[in-house]
Amino acid sequence: MFFLLNAFVITCCMELFLYTMRQSMDITYTERGIRFAAILTLANIIFLSLLFTVIDAVRRRFTVERPVRRIVDGAEKIARGDFSARIEPLHGIAGEDGFDVITDCFNRMAEELSGVETLRSDFIANVSHELKTPLAVMQNYAVLLQSPGLPEEQRLEYAKAITGQSRRLADLITNILKLNRLENQQIYPAAKRYNLGEQLAECLLNFESTWEKKNIDIETDLEEEVFVESDGELLSLVWNNLFSNALKFTENGGAVSVALKTEGEFALVRVSDTGCGISKETGKHIFEKFYQGDTSHAARGNGLGLALVKRVVDIVGGDISVESEVGKGSTFTVKIRRADNGDIQKDS
Repeated sequence: MFFLLNAFVITCCMELFLYTMRQSMDITYTERGIRFAAILTLANIIFLSLLFTVIDAVRRRFTVERPVRRIVDGAEKIARGDFSARIEPLHGIAGEDGFDVITDCFNRMAEELSGVETLRSDFIANVSHELKTPLAVMQNYAVLLQSPGLPEEQRLEYAKAITGQSRRLADLITNILKLNRLENQQIYPAAKRYNLGEQLAECLLNFESTWEKKNIDIETDLEEEVFVESDGELLSLVWNNLFSNALKFTENGGAVSVALKTEGEFALVRVSDTGCGISKETGKHIFEKFYQGDTSHAARGNGLGLALVKRVVDIVGGDISVESEVGKGSTFTVKIRRADNGDIQKDS
């Protein structure tokens, strides 16, 4: 628009000069008068060109250089680690322009980076805390084991405590590595068709010693011939974590139930317990890494199991939800797509 205006004004000056020249053909002008008209026209063109150059410089300063400087300053702050940097939108004369689109994208990028940095800091802090706790316990019991004249019964008790804490530490590191590989997409699901009910039964039997020790009543309601086409190894992580949590948080003499039902083209797996339950606020964050809403039960886990479960369910294209009430237990429901009827008919 600015260029067109400049061209229009200069064209008008040239037309004025040519008009003067045409007039000179009809009216007798002295050579000096014609030269004066030409010089005056040239002077007008030069003056108007300089004027528009100054106006363009001022326009560029406010519409180009200032937004670019703001973007550069914001980028430099991000590069220095200040993820709170934001760029105020600077609307042009005609409203929003390309720079407003860039600043909007920049602000959204900075917000995402800020969130990632917060998660990274929280993750490091939580991992450090989770690693420090079992190490401190192991160190204390190791010092006690060095006491002279320690009775054999206490020595065995301290040794078992060290073994338990080392196992907890190993589980934590294993879950961190698995979760890291899942989040960085280093694990790719290998889909294979198999009987989901049989897998649930096999995984549940691995915890037989646990429920017998706590005298927990196990109830199963597994619909037969329910097939899925998914990664069995990844889904076994889901069932093992859900069963482990259900048994872990259910008191002696309680009950845990596992149900498998079909609903249209989906298979629904429900794992229920009569444990301590969780509040609604905790339920909103239950699948976040290291989140432990009830600190009184924090020693029973590291807050990574359900984050791992959620990530696996997302990878295999399923869905997981939780219903719970404090003091009455929890029910986790996993919804995954079944193998289609054509595959079932062919294999049967």
